[in-house]
Amino acid sequence: MLSWEYPPLVVGGIAAHVEGLARAMSRAGHEVVVVSLHHPDVPDDHVADDGVRVLRADPALPWLPDDNLVARMASANHQLVQATAQLGDWRPDVVHAHDWLVAWAGDTLKTLFGVPLVATIHATERGRHGGHLPPGLPGEINSVEWWLTYQAREVIACSRFMVREVVQGFELPSEKVHLVPNGIDVHRWTADGDRPTEREPLVMAWGRIQYEKGFQVLARAIGELRHRVPGIRCVIAGRGTYLPELQTHVDMEGVSDLVQLAGFVPDDELRSLLARAACVVIPSLYEPFGIVALEGMAAGAPTIVARTGGLAEIVEGTDAGVLFEPGNHHELADRIAEVIASPESADWLRDNAADLLRRTYTWDAIAVATLDVYRVALG
Repeated sequence: MLSWEYPPLVVGGIAAHVEGLARAMSRAGHEVVVVSLHHPDVPDDHVADDGVRVLRADPALPWLPDDNLVARMASANHQLVQATAQLGDWRPDVVHAHDWLVAWAGDTLKTLFGVPLVATIHATERGRHGGHLPPGLPGEINSVEWWLTYQAREVIACSRFMVREVVQGFELPSEKVHLVPNGIDVHRWTADGDRPTEREPLVMAWGRIQYEKGFQVLARAIGELRHRVPGIRCVIAGRGTYLPELQTHVDMEGVSDLVQLAGFVPDDELRSLLARAACVVIPSLYEPFGIVALEGMAAGAPTIVARTGGLAEIVEGTDAGVLFEPGNHHELADRIAEVIASPESADWLRDNAADLLRRTYTWDAIAVATLDVYRVALG
């Protein structure tokens, strides 16, 4: 597997997906090698306790033009390919590329090893821009995504929403694109110690701080709740290029005393916050899947999500979460107030969420589905 991020290097949701999938495949008896980027806290060639071998490359070594992201990524992909020299005589049966950032390495390695390439498209650049492609970089990234799906023998998408987007956006035959959802390791999201008997009026949100994640909508909703929910406060955790603008939104809404932009929050601290939170909110404007929703459910926090993309598919008809229209801060404020005001409803949501995770979103089940796609690719 090729992935631009792998724990402890975490940028977005791809790291958790690749780690969960790789571990589950290893548990099932398969040999798994992940090729990712260098991180100072771990060796560049390491076999973890779960049996997954991780090779890491330093992307700073090749020539990287600062003013052209696509050229930088293409250049850095040489380092991913070079890292596989450490494999010696070992050869994979399948090369699996996760998103466009590793497209060049995936295409090269499929030829070097003489094996099929499978590509998972976790999100598209067109989708991030509301179905349009502004001039410049977005169009260039879209072209690489298109090329990756063309070069791959089979393509995986994480929701029905994303399957439609990939088939239509890249003009692929529908039989080439397979639905395999994201998964969750429930035990990793359980806080140490007993859960508190009473939760605080704390609203939690986290993820990459980008416009399409909709955190600005949450900030406006919190402003409406100042006088409706005594003691309410909100923590938004994460880093991203939209952070300065989000801070400006928070200041302009006059909620800087209620909304904390916490930056990066370690997992143990995040779990502790979730154990005390009255609810989790995922206010995305665009969301191919929404693994954060599964993480919130796994942590036992009542979960409120925007009715968009994969988020809607996770929650619709399950009674495992609450939906609101994306971008509608008035409706979001009402849903938050309702969840906080009704502990019985919150308990009901938690019970339904726990059952949903057990039935549908274990990594072992996702590994089985992914292996089925590998078998199709192998013919």
